Amino acid sequence: MKLLRIGPAGEEVPAAVGDDGRVFALTGLTTDIDGAFLASGGIDRVRAALAAGELPPIDPAGLRIGAPVARPGKVVCIGLNYRDHAEETGAAIPTQPVVFMKDPSTVVGPHDRVLIPRGSVKTDWEVELAVVVGRRARYLDSPDQALAHVAGFAISNDVSEREFQLEYSGQWDLGKSCETFNPLGPWLVTPDEAGDPQALGLRLAVNGETRQDGNTKNMIFDVAHIVWYLSQYMVLNPGDVINTGTPAGVALGLPGNPYLRAGDTVELAIDGLGSQRQTFSHA
Repeated sequence: MKLLRIGPAGEEVPAAVGDDGRVFALTGLTTDIDGAFLASGGIDRVRAALAAGELPPIDPAGLRIGAPVARPGKVVCIGLNYRDHAEETGAAIPTQPVVFMKDPSTVVGPHDRVLIPRGSVKTDWEVELAVVVGRRARYLDSPDQALAHVAGFAISNDVSEREFQLEYSGQWDLGKSCETFNPLGPWLVTPDEAGDPQALGLRLAVNGETRQDGNTKNMIFDVAHIVWYLSQYMVLNPGDVINTGTPAGVALGLPGNPYLRAGDTVELAIDGLGSQRQTFSHA
């Protein structure tokens, strides 16, 4: 099942995509797709209402698509989680997950305009598989328990400003938390429909030129391990988002470092999770 949020920023309507591709409003079931909805069995309620034909159809044509989960409590990111990406940036292959946080307010819709920060000369792209937490995860006993705590998956663009990230501070926050730096969506796809999270192709193009073409099978630490590992150090709550890393092909690792400029268009896709398209402009 696919869940989404449609409408102007701050006024999104929760919705679901039926098996026939039609879109149905969830306003009779919930005011939004957020942590409270996920924690209270909201996905099961939507599935039952869809099967019973109880949801009103809506026409999404011409309407903005928002991020599929509202107000995530936190965005946790895993760096250098593909061997080829670590190698292209000259970093050592990590022996345990590299964890950093991203300001949750960076989350925007999948087709929203992305702002190049003032003073930026090294704004970069990163296509990533995002995990949305569906059940509270605290000190999980093993990775075998992890996927039961996942509500679903989405596409994430972990936009980064490399000068801010790597040259201005000993931590990465300054280059990761700029305004609009985390387009998410278009859908939250439930695990039953998404399939094996370690068998998804992910791609990104800039101005029509392919830059990234990878597969989640090449993650150093898989989704189950990441969720388990994070639960040892923080409580993961429903609605939290985890960005799981990016494959090779970012501007930082390419010859000439072709960083993004105003007017550039970035297109992303992950198998079964849809696609995104953003145009970059000055803040």
